[in-house]
Amino acid sequence: MNEEQYQQAETFWQRKQKDEKVMEKEKLEKWMEEFLTHHKVLALATGMKEDLRVTPLEYSYHDGALYIFTEGGLKFHGIHENKHVGAAIFEDNPVFGKLQSMQISGVIEMVELFSKEYNGVALARKIPLDALHQLKEPMWLLKIIPEEITCLNSLFKKEGYGSYQQWKKQNSPL
Repeated sequence: MNEEQYQQAETFWQRKQKDEKVMEKEKLEKWMEEFLTHHKVLALATGMKEDLRVTPLEYSYHDGALYIFTEGGLKFHGIHENKHVGAAIFEDNPVFGKLQSMQISGVIEMVELFSKEYNGVALARKIPLDALHQLKEPMWLLKIIPEEITCLNSLFKKEGYGSYQQWKKQNSPL
């Protein structure tokens, strides 16, 4: 690819979006909330410099954040140096013309072990606290706070909207 072709490919959605209807913020947030609540697995991208990692992880969604219990791993190398992360959530068996996915950019925090927030998420996930206390190695709790979400949903077209919709954090609970 030459420079012009890269530019053309890179700006595809920005150019296409100019002619498409933007969904009302409340309606988009409602769809995002349902999508996040009804899915359970995401691909978490962490990294710094040339050290990149994409890890499939189970998550739960509440109070505008995504929570991930994890034993550890190389993803922590990137998290330690760079609190900005990306995540992708998508249908595991999409049908042509009905693609639904979400790309999330945000910041990640470590929730303090056995804090009120940690215990609350464990209870919501039905993970017994005494079992977590008995583990040889701690079960860490990551919290992703979305700053920008890109939604791709082919079905938005049926409602007269563009299939590509973007949400940016302002003072929204999401």
